[in-house]
Amino acid sequence: MTATRGSGGRAQPEPEFLDVARVLRPWGVRGEVKVEILSSHPGDIAPGRQVYVGEDRRVCEIQGARAQGDYLIVELAGYSTPEQAEALRGLHLYIDRSSARLLRPREYYRHQIIGLAVVTLEGVELGKVEEILETGAHDVYVVHGPRGEVLLPARVEVIRDIDLASGVMRVSLLPGLLPE
Repeated sequence: MTATRGSGGRAQPEPEFLDVARVLRPWGVRGEVKVEILSSHPGDIAPGRQVYVGEDRRVCEIQGARAQGDYLIVELAGYSTPEQAEALRGLHLYIDRSSARLLRPREYYRHQIIGLAVVTLEGVELGKVEEILETGAHDVYVVHGPRGEVLLPARVEVIRDIDLASGVMRVSLLPGLLPE
């Protein structure tokens, strides 16, 4: 049960673009940038791939990408100096949703999970998913509702069913998951 990093009631509407990376800072003297990867699919940030930069979605091609620990060093077409790269600091890189790979069963985009109503198998309403925390082991869904904040590990023994059409996530609570 994973929310792909890419954003009662319905989950957020399907976005046209998926958020795949955030520029942290310039890197080196050739205009490269160090980026935080927000996608769980490495091919989203690969040489030859077209990305959209910033909120105005400027089209740009990735000319190079290499691993640097948990980050990537990315070379974008049209950015060849540290000064040009500095202008990218803090901006996000997006891909067109239509070019994203198909998800496996029980795999969802973040924007599909955020906003879902959360209900136990017994019918107790816990609230809505407001945020997704990424941990080393698995994602954690932050639910706000009448019982306060509830943290739900995104594991099959807890998240029993996700119905995107009705906007509901059904869960089985393990001992200790509800606040006292």
